[in-house]
Amino acid sequence: QVQLVESGGGLVQAGGSLRLSCAASGRTFSSYAMGWFRQGPGKERESVAVINWSGGRAYYSDSLKGRFTISRSNAKNTVYLQMNSLKPEDTAVYYCAALLEARMRRFPPSPNKYDNWGQGTQVTVSS
Repeated sequence: QVQLVESGGGLVQAGGSLRLSCAASGRTFSSYAMGWFRQGPGKERESVAVINWSGGRAYYSDSLKGRFTISRSNAKNTVYLQMNSLKPEDTAVYYCAALLEARMRRFPPSPNKYDNWGQGTQVTVSS
């Protein structure tokens, strides 16, 4: 198990940028694939981006490609989500999640495979 704590959310104007961080506890962070998800008001949870253990492979939701970038630092036990050109429809609670690579059968993994979730951080984009 790994504990995850997101930070970096807040209120930003449309067109602005934010960088979210997700700090993980434990010494096995590099064993985990990491994902970012979001859930907007009245919407279902959706996958935003996923990164493999080394950072050498990443997946993005088609609608977010080019604006969002996922990265990680295994030395700092942290995964990041850089969000640029933000739009009001990006308003949501953003969650990070972890899945042991050894349990991953495909990339990106199905969202319901993740068994470690953070508490979320609110991102609000004003128009």
